[in-house]
Amino acid sequence: MKTKLINLFAITAIIVAASSCKGEKKNETEATAAEEVVEAPAEAITYIVDNAASTIDWVGKKPTENHTGTISIAKGKVKTQDGKIQSGSFVIDMTSINVTDLEGDQKAGLEGHLKGEGEGKEDHFFNVAKFPNASFEVTGISEKEGKTVIDGNLTIKGIKKNISFPASTSVEGNTMTLNSEVFTINRTDWGVNYGSKSVFENLGDKFILDDIELKVSLKANKA
Repeated sequence: MKTKLINLFAITAIIVAASSCKGEKKNETEATAAEEVVEAPAEAITYIVDNAASTIDWVGKKPTENHTGTISIAKGKVKTQDGKIQSGSFVIDMTSINVTDLEGDQKAGLEGHLKGEGEGKEDHFFNVAKFPNASFEVTGISEKEGKTVIDGNLTIKGIKKNISFPASTSVEGNTMTLNSEVFTINRTDWGVNYGSKSVFENLGDKFILDDIELKVSLKANKA
């Protein structure tokens, strides 16, 4: 009996640990009021974003499944001094929303829903006909716990909020790269409310989590 109880406690602990890891939010951001954009010194070096090599990976979640995808970074520039970012901004092409975990009609259907295609569904998610672009502007750079942290104004659907996320940057020759860690935003801070339990009642298990995981991968070439 004692052995059975020990085994039961062990199994319970494993289940609890697994559940905790599953629900963990990666680098959760706190969306705050927009801040003033930082200006680089005159001697800073300018790099132009390579839109063919720059993208944002995303993960959206339901209680029983996740969906993954990408969004293209259309254009932008970054200024550095002594190999460190001083300022920067980039434009995100919301019309490029791509779903990578589905195929065929399911893929097309979810992409269309996210973009706001279909009568009455325009504003469920990103309404790209009205808001074809999102954007990010750097408002500050800091070092925390040995990591570079980028602060900036993220604008989605015309709503501008300040967020922070950890990233690594490097400059080699005429090329600058920026790769963020995975970080989490709350979509409702930008009015993306469809299927949110925090906004709508009586959804039962037919809800979509508010959290979206993002990862920025940016490459830029010396101007």
